[in-house]
Amino acid sequence: MNGELLRLIDSIHRDKRIDKEVIFEGIETALASAVRKHFEMDEIPEIKIDRTTGKIAARSESGPIDPTVLGRITAQTAKQAIIQKIKDAEGDVIFTDMETKTKEILTGSVLRFEHGNIIVTVSKIEAVLPKTEQVPGESYRIGERIKALVISVKKQGAKVKITLSRMHPDFVRRLFEREIPEIADKTVEIKDIVREGGVRTKIAVASSNPKVDATGACVGVRGARIKNIVEELNGEKIDIIQWNDDLPTLIKNAMKPVEVEAVEIDESTKRAKVFVRSDQMSLAIGKKGQNIRLASKLTKWEIDVASIESEEAENNSSEKSPASNQDLKNETEGKADEPAKLTSE
Repeated sequence: MNGELLRLIDSIHRDKRIDKEVIFEGIETALASAVRKHFEMDEIPEIKIDRTTGKIAARSESGPIDPTVLGRITAQTAKQAIIQKIKDAEGDVIFTDMETKTKEILTGSVLRFEHGNIIVTVSKIEAVLPKTEQVPGESYRIGERIKALVISVKKQGAKVKITLSRMHPDFVRRLFEREIPEIADKTVEIKDIVREGGVRTKIAVASSNPKVDATGACVGVRGARIKNIVEELNGEKIDIIQWNDDLPTLIKNAMKPVEVEAVEIDESTKRAKVFVRSDQMSLAIGKKGQNIRLASKLTKWEIDVASIESEEAENNSSEKSPASNQDLKNETEGKADEPAKLTSE
């Protein structure tokens, strides 16, 4: 039994990455409980397993416990104690390991589907990609490889619940950090990122090196770098925005791919009005208001869009209005004089 116990503990240590001492202590605790129950003791007996030989010794307040009786209890209890300790310790190892990977991208395989959720195996560990964190339109098959962001790691008893996401903006952030060396080495900084998963992402970047073009670094030669990211996002549109501390300029950039003609800022209401050509209006607003909505989120300002032609027409109308009123007045006064002359005659 002693040699078998040591071999079992060593095997668990290697396969499950659980510290041997943790396993030894777990078995000792379980044996102490079993011995106390067997002998109907008031006190908890002292159990010690020799770490080298595997020999088990037990002692109560009245003295050593019969090794023969102890052997029978050990055979009955050790397996159960080891199984429970493995569950507890394995959960601790998984939690500690996965907690350090929060907000990192992991690659796993689709294991099964449960009520719209996708169960993914990552390094033999099960994680869940909830329906709410899946990108609309994406579909997967069992066994298919999938990348996702770890957004939550929680301990629930002996189990660990790992939640993944492909919708979170940081999923795109991590893809850029992986693909763009200048972002990884901090030459280019991601200032902010907003996203509507599966539709469009706007990412604002700035360079700490005047010789490095932030947007150019992200796009790559002939779009090679951004192409890999777009492929992982299944064709999601990505607008790479040049960050600028000047608010009107930042708002202009945030409206990309639209060319903004002018920007008006209202500090009192924290609203901005952007002017674009009439043929750019639908693009500026975007499908279901998505482009202007993301631009507002990126700049932290409410943005309204107007046609430059309509504004010019309105201004011209306003300028003519006073003159027209004066003409009407003069015309009315002239008409008033005429009847007076007729009467005098």
